Amino acid sequence: MTEGRRGYFIRAEGITKIYSDGTVALRDVDLEVRPGEILGLLGENGAGKTTLTKILSGLLPPTKGRVVSPRGPVRFSSPREALDFGIGMVHQHFALVGTFTAVENVALSHKRPFSPLHLEQTRRKLEALMEESGLRVPLDVPVEKLAVGEQQRVEILKVLSRDVELLILDEPTSVLTPLEVDELFELLRRLRDEGKSIILITHKLKEVGAIADRVVVLRKGMLVGDFKAAEASTEKLAQLMVGRPIETRLGRPVELSEGPMPQQAVPRGEDRAGPGVLHVEGLVVKGDTGEVAVQGVSFDVHAGEIFGIAGVEGNGQTELVEALTGLRPAVSGRATIGGTDVLGKDPKEIYRLGVAHIPEDRWKLGLVLPFTLAENAILGVHRWEEFRGPFSVLKWRRINAHVRELMERFGIQATGPGAPAKSLSGGNQQKLIVGRELAKDPKIIIASQP
Repeated sequence: MTEGRRGYFIRAEGITKIYSDGTVALRDVDLEVRPGEILGLLGENGAGKTTLTKILSGLLPPTKGRVVSPRGPVRFSSPREALDFGIGMVHQHFALVGTFTAVENVALSHKRPFSPLHLEQTRRKLEALMEESGLRVPLDVPVEKLAVGEQQRVEILKVLSRDVELLILDEPTSVLTPLEVDELFELLRRLRDEGKSIILITHKLKEVGAIADRVVVLRKGMLVGDFKAAEASTEKLAQLMVGRPIETRLGRPVELSEGPMPQQAVPRGEDRAGPGVLHVEGLVVKGDTGEVAVQGVSFDVHAGEIFGIAGVEGNGQTELVEALTGLRPAVSGRATIGGTDVLGKDPKEIYRLGVAHIPEDRWKLGLVLPFTLAENAILGVHRWEEFRGPFSVLKWRRINAHVRELMERFGIQATGPGAPAKSLSGGNQQKLIVGRELAKDPKIIIASQP
C-alpha cells in the first residue's frame, strides 16, 4: 500500500456464516479492505474465501457480524446495491446470460440496458477498456459460444465498466495464459495506483508475491494470518493455509521455489512407457460459430504417459476434447481408443471404453448442482452392479460408503453424502468430479483445465 494512505474503504467485523445444511463457512472473521491496496486472500478449498467475498459483494447475508464503511454500517440486499456502493465481484463461476453478446451482458448491469444509445455507449466503453487492459473478446458473439477464458474476460470487463472502488476477483487467472496474466496484473497495479481497492482470491502462492501488497489467510473459516506480502515467504503461507509444515513422502519439508521448473526428458519412440491408447489422425472439428476450430490435428497418446495440449484459450482445445468425448461431432478425421473408433459415438459408449472426462466447465458438464454428493458421485456408473440391486433399485448404503471413501481420499470437505453439490466450494466440487472419474479406474483420463 502507498505510504501515507490512511483509513479503510470497507471492513468486515466478526463475520460468521452458517449455511442451512449446518456447514460453518466462517467463524468470527475480521477483514479490513484499504484504498490503494491489492489484498491477496489465501486459503485451501472450503476455507471460506468465496463466502466472505460474497458477503462483501451483496450475494449473501452474514449469520452474525456486520460490514461497516467510514460512513457507518452497510448491509447489501443484492449485488446491484453493492455495485451502486462501489463493490464489484468477478466470480469463479460466471454470471452471464449465454444467449446475450458481450456488449449485452455488460449493458445488463446498467439501468435501461438495451436502449440503442446505451448499447452504443457500452460498446465504446468496452473497446476502450479492452485497449487499456489487453483483455480482448468478440463483442457480437453470444457468450455461450465463447471459450471459458473468453467468458471470464467478459466478466472482468463487465465489472470494470462500472468504475468500482473495490474489485474482487475469485481465481481470475485460472484459465488465462501467462501473457494474459501479466496484462491483468499490470491493469490491477494501475487501478491500485488510482486508489482502488482490490481483493485477489488465489491458490497460487507465486501470484501473491508478484501482485499483493497484503496477505490474509483463512483456514477452516477462521482468519489465521494478516500481514504485508513482503514479510511472507511461500513456506510460511503454505503452512498457514494447511495448518502444518508440508512434507514429502520422505518426511522432509517441501522447499517452494519461485524459479522455473527443472526440465525433464520425455521418452520418445520405442522408449515410450507403453502401447498406444488414443490415436487421432487428421481430425477436423467446427466450433459453435460454424468456423473450423480444429484443423487436421494428429497425435498419439500412450499408456503411462501424460500428454499435454497447450495454447491460448479459444484455439480449439474445447472442441477437441468435446469431439473425443462424444459431446461434439467431428467433420472428418479419425480417432480411436484402444483400437475402437470413437468419433460420432454416444458419450456413454465412449466411457465404457475406459475413458474418464474431467470437463473445463464443472457446472455445465461435471455436476448436477441440486443433486447430493452421493447422486453426483455415481453419475455415469449408476448402472454398475456395485451400486444397483434387483429391479434396478440403487444400493444407497453402498453408494454412501463409496462417497465417504472419496471424501477421505480426495479431501472433499462437506457435511456428508447427503449434502447438495451446490453447497460445496468450487475447489471441493472439482475434487468430487476428479474423485468420481478416477474411481472408474480408467484407461485414459481426458482433463480439460482441471
